[in-house]
Amino acid sequence: MTVTLRTCVGPADFPAISDFLYGLYQPDNRDGHWFQPIWEYAYTHTMFDPEAVPRIGIWEDAGAMVGLALYETRLGEAFFQTHPAYVHLKPEMLAYAEGHLTGSTDEGKRYLKAYVNDFDTAFEAVVRSRGYEPEPRSHRPMSQFVIPDPFPPIRVPDGFRLQSLADDNDLAKVHRVLWRGFNHPGEPSADGIEGRRQMQSGPHFRKDLTMVVQSPQGAFVAFAGLWFDPINRFGYVEPVATDPDYRRRGLGTAAVLEGIRRCGELGATVAYVWSAQPFYRAIGFKTLFTLNCWIRYFATG
Repeated sequence: MTVTLRTCVGPADFPAISDFLYGLYQPDNRDGHWFQPIWEYAYTHTMFDPEAVPRIGIWEDAGAMVGLALYETRLGEAFFQTHPAYVHLKPEMLAYAEGHLTGSTDEGKRYLKAYVNDFDTAFEAVVRSRGYEPEPRSHRPMSQFVIPDPFPPIRVPDGFRLQSLADDNDLAKVHRVLWRGFNHPGEPSADGIEGRRQMQSGPHFRKDLTMVVQSPQGAFVAFAGLWFDPINRFGYVEPVATDPDYRRRGLGTAAVLEGIRRCGELGATVAYVWSAQPFYRAIGFKTLFTLNCWIRYFATG
């Protein structure tokens, strides 16, 4: 094996990274790697830093991708994806991340958050040995929902309508429910509407799987994004938000379940979400493992 390292060249590498992630998946996500939809959602997100893309590290053997060290939205975080036959590259990948993916605090201190699956004890030993400490606030639980067949009826209160963006893709309404649903104060600026368009620009984004609940007054008050992996045939939930004025009415639950139901019609048997919040547990998601965050601060000078 002659493994070589190169850096990401931007959009031209998007399909290759997608194919690599498709190929890593094992049933029940027991491999613990990113899903392709995680990569696509991050890449099209308004918070994603495109200027740092050339810092993403790609390891190849005979032209085939075997390892990937990347950030989710911004520098300062590192996620490691490896072919099963190349897990020995992880120490090298961590060293690469320390040289290329670090971020800076407001005080100018350099740091890196390295994410390690809780069952990967060998890599955990490596990060411990390099001076990393647990950062529980940034841990990422991975949870799974087994799709029932037949799917139970999904209902919303009288006057509300459960629909998809294929029915109505009003970006102003989308912008408002996501703004308010993620607890931003006041009303959103119209400047953010183009950002919502950007977040629908991925090649696998599907309006028919992106669910909203419309209020009797016509506003979108709950939102659930569902992604369908056509290769491995599962659903992935991202993002979910409910307007604070309409919470605890089952609207967000209905939106999530309808999106999952539609993924089931496409052949999915399970759906995943990168969360273990009580909201998801109440729906029926079960935590599989946790992607633990380890942080290290580097000396300056």
